[in-house]
Amino acid sequence: MKDLEHAPFDVVTLAVPAFVLLIVLEIGLGWLKRAPVRYETRDTATSLLLGLGSTVAGVLTAGIVGGATIWAWHHRILDLPVAGWPTVGTWIALFLLEDLTYYVFHRLSHERRFWWAAHVNHHSSQHYNLSTALRQSWTGGVNGSWLLWLPLAFLGFPPAMIFVQKGISLIYQFWIHTEAVRRLPAPLEYVLNTPSHHRVHHARNPRYLDRNYAGILIIWDRMFGSFEAERDDEPCRYGIVRNLGDFNVLRAAFHEWWAIGRDLLAARSLRQAVMAVFGPPGWRADGQGDTAVALRARWAARVGADPNPPAA
Repeated sequence: MKDLEHAPFDVVTLAVPAFVLLIVLEIGLGWLKRAPVRYETRDTATSLLLGLGSTVAGVLTAGIVGGATIWAWHHRILDLPVAGWPTVGTWIALFLLEDLTYYVFHRLSHERRFWWAAHVNHHSSQHYNLSTALRQSWTGGVNGSWLLWLPLAFLGFPPAMIFVQKGISLIYQFWIHTEAVRRLPAPLEYVLNTPSHHRVHHARNPRYLDRNYAGILIIWDRMFGSFEAERDDEPCRYGIVRNLGDFNVLRAAFHEWWAIGRDLLAARSLRQAVMAVFGPPGWRADGQGDTAVALRARWAARVGADPNPPAA
């Protein structure tokens, strides 16, 4: 059991050569006009630099995250059947619980500004291609979002299993950042997070804002009312509500943290200070902010649509 405390290898690092190969392949498909693929040199460079910075930041916080996960496992409440090698049932249970944990994390990272500040750089590109997947957070290790995975260790899942499953989830999510794949067969579209579903997630159209938080399984969005299907009559427009307009990697990584600091200094009450940090992104004290809920409501009033349709 001792060796199950530590991941035997970093599955994401092992996948990096495949990431590079697929990006080159996607660029080639676009150059040959075989797929609707759009790359912009400065945008791609920014994505690569954000990915590199995220790797460095992950190394700096790995000791804290790993140590806390091992501590939680040593205080586990269950002894799961993992002697020698975890059983298939244990892996299936972890797969489902980790994927649900990712859904909770991802939804929190969109609906509360403190966690959005670490996640927003992933959405800052106005292009949608495989390089966009590399736009990962530099500050995700310091905002405490990793604490959401500790209950898995308390339940009895060994740290090695948790880290490997998290890596598998990230690897899966790489390939869905593409416009080269339109839709999969309907049964797969119903169960899995696909390029079509994730294009919606990256879109800034009011209809699509804060939808499809899935990691691997889209079933959580269908269950919890956050699913939105991609529509042929409404192409996705990518980026954030107010796009940055440049390719400054430091601005991409930290601009929302700077904005939080600015709004804290301008707060006139404790409530305003709390909302400036933990309210929804776009919140303003005068009620005129561009939150996802407000933008969707204004759009729905304009076009006569339901701002919160039932999940399909």
